[in-house]
Amino acid sequence: MVLESLITPITAEKKPWRMFFFGFLFSSLALVLSLWVFRTYASLLMVVFTVIACLPFIVRILKLEEEKDIKINDEIVLLKEHSKAIAVLTFLFLGMVISFALWFVVMPSSLTAEVYYSQMQTISSINTQVAANYVNSFETFTNILFNNLRVLSFCILFSFIYGAGAIFILTWNASVIGAAIGNFIRTGLNRLSVEFGFNSIGSYFHVFSMGLLRYLIHGIPEVLAYFIGGLAGGIISFAVINHHFGTKKFENIILDTSELIILALFLLLIGSFLEVYLTPLLF
Repeated sequence: MVLESLITPITAEKKPWRMFFFGFLFSSLALVLSLWVFRTYASLLMVVFTVIACLPFIVRILKLEEEKDIKINDEIVLLKEHSKAIAVLTFLFLGMVISFALWFVVMPSSLTAEVYYSQMQTISSINTQVAANYVNSFETFTNILFNNLRVLSFCILFSFIYGAGAIFILTWNASVIGAAIGNFIRTGLNRLSVEFGFNSIGSYFHVFSMGLLRYLIHGIPEVLAYFIGGLAGGIISFAVINHHFGTKKFENIILDTSELIILALFLLLIGSFLEVYLTPLLF
């Protein structure tokens, strides 16, 4: 309820960049609380606490988007309106990613291994699958694409069933990406420490920027796809709750959400292509 009282969806859509700081604040607070209360299960509970903080706001913004679907008939105008919500959610997500990555870097290694245990297990599993198919880039592409499609389907399904359920999957992905970025940065800093001794602040900046770029190049279109899918599922969910099922309004909502899902699929295709064919060339 705290986030809900600090900022409204309408205010957030006017200045979406402000949601970056809310994402950073609430994920950081969730990490600290999970360590303090249930340290053994911190890797999962920090995700749960972040979701709890964001949930009221996400519900309200999905409800607002469903109301836009009812009032606006022009598809171009409607997509433009939805883009405001997507921008809000994207900045919220980026705030979480940077927070989780920063905590990964600054915490002691022993504590990091404990706090990010589940995330590192997931990263290790993904890296193993990618390495196994490294020679066959097309097979790697199809595996990553199908995995991303599975996540997208969960986002749509969770949003439809729980209204704002996709925020859990997206927060979990933020913690995994944050851990991956943090691990990349820490490894790079350790390597520079051994080789050059950190004599220049430029070395720090280089490692941090490279760590962000490595995952955000393909991560941005993929995350946008998940948000768009979650938005589509949430809009349908609120339409059913508000008894619009079977009406002309519901037909318009189905048309709009179908367009959103097609856009999400297109972004996933781009993200998967960048991850397999561009990122390895740069890093």
